[in-house]
Amino acid sequence: MKNNAYKPSPVFADDVELPEDIMALSERMAENVHEVWAAARMAEGWVWGEKRDDKLKHHPCLVPYDQLPESEKEYDRKTAIQTLRFILKSGYSIKKSDR
Repeated sequence: MKNNAYKPSPVFADDVELPEDIMALSERMAENVHEVWAAARMAEGWVWGEKRDDKLKHHPCLVPYDQLPESEKEYDRKTAIQTLRFILKSGYSIKKSDR
């Protein structure tokens, strides 16, 4: 299949309303999404740089989550929220353990 023939077909889950406690979890999940991404980049030899440079492997988002611009945090939040909605839409439940 050629790249221009690819048509994404994500599960539509925007109709799933997340409970307040799960929305609170989404921010922690967004931070973890960033941490996983940053760890993978660093393992590939990427370092912080003022501007993204694929050749030199510099990226301005290789900073702690709380130092990211809001636009980047929003990208991670959307990923987290859509993942949580997908879980619930798929018939699973999310429950916090007592530990």
